[in-house]
Amino acid sequence: MAQRKFEIDMCNGPLLGKILTFAIPLMLSGILQLLFNAADIIVVGRFTGKEALAAVGSTGSLINLLINVFIGLSIGTNVLVAQYIGARDPKNVSETVHTSILTSLICGTVMIFVGIFLAEPLLTLMGTPDDVLSQAALYMRIYFIGMPAIMLYNFGAAILRALGDTQRPLIFLMVAGVVNVIFNLIFVLIFHMGVAGVAIATVMSQVISSVLVLICLLRADGMYKVYWHRLRIHKDKLLQMMRIGLPAGMQGAIFSISNVLIQSSINSFGSVAMAGSTAASNIEGFVYTSMNSVYQANLSFTSQNMGAKKYSRINRITLLCLAVVTVIGIVMGVGATLAGNTLLHIYNSDAEVIAYGLERMRFVCMPYFLCGVMDVMVGSMRGLGYSILPMIVSLAGACGLRVIWIFTVFAADRTLDILFLSYPVSWAVTALVHMICFLWARRKFPKTDQPVDVC
Repeated sequence: MAQRKFEIDMCNGPLLGKILTFAIPLMLSGILQLLFNAADIIVVGRFTGKEALAAVGSTGSLINLLINVFIGLSIGTNVLVAQYIGARDPKNVSETVHTSILTSLICGTVMIFVGIFLAEPLLTLMGTPDDVLSQAALYMRIYFIGMPAIMLYNFGAAILRALGDTQRPLIFLMVAGVVNVIFNLIFVLIFHMGVAGVAIATVMSQVISSVLVLICLLRADGMYKVYWHRLRIHKDKLLQMMRIGLPAGMQGAIFSISNVLIQSSINSFGSVAMAGSTAASNIEGFVYTSMNSVYQANLSFTSQNMGAKKYSRINRITLLCLAVVTVIGIVMGVGATLAGNTLLHIYNSDAEVIAYGLERMRFVCMPYFLCGVMDVMVGSMRGLGYSILPMIVSLAGACGLRVIWIFTVFAADRTLDILFLSYPVSWAVTALVHMICFLWARRKFPKTDQPVDVC
């Protein structure tokens, strides 16, 4: 079949080449998604002003806070579909796929109303300055109108990742990315729509990428093919998705709470510091999404091999992913920091904005590989079927420690250096605890394959 060429046999043969084949298109896809937001930030930063730049950038942590619980369910979709594919169980694959697609549309519709009505109150609660508040709220309201498309894309892409297909989502995002950049420039430079223009362009691009993913699933010839008349919620599949995905979503949401607290602390330094941090954070995002592709590879490979009972491959998958993510994190994190002055100039030419951005990059971007190591270990645990334990560890380590840091260490010395230092410290501590938990959990499964079920 033509579409089989996009799938990866995760359960047989050498691993490193297949992990890279999976991760590289996913890395490029994540970078393209970030370019949606980067295009927004660059256009408003260069052609509208630093207040608009701060407005668009300051919404990121709050948007993530509101949608992460739902995005967590897509992780549940990925794990379930991958395990059922590994076990060669077409009935359960199909039921999981149809439950996921309908769930994504319902969640997206609900989030439209959440974003529209809660945008301004929550931004105010974060201490967003008055000169930024109205534009930030406008951006969020328009962005959330596109939430059904965002949810549909995330759930659909999770299904494709479970098969090993990371190439077609890359193609879809390339198309959507071109549309986003073109309409950003049209709405801002020609129609002078400012923040509203970049928000509308972003929504348009997200709709395009989600429609393309849906068409891909509707035209599929495998067990993951979507049929309109089969769209319904299978209670047992939804509960399994929630069992795996909700802890991941709650972890992401509470991570976002800690990031909202940090963003609120940054806000207290004024709009110039906000603009510098926004630009640096956007650059860091390219490093993070590159490392996150290795986490996604680890999650899918571990899940499929668990479903196929290919236990002998689990440790090798984890070690290879740790090595790959460390190399990516160091090369990209250190490289971006060294080129920080040039990169930050793309976003804004204000010397003070660039100085604030460089300050953040030295403390966050350079040691970013620690975050990648932490995430890979979380992927191993979720692939093994553990969801609550990595959530607890991440919340206590990365989130809890970060919040404590803000109210103790940062409170005693209110400088941006001390605030940003909370990131690498929390990553290192949490990664170490995750490694200990993985070694404990791995001992509960056989070391050798069970040939009863094969891929």
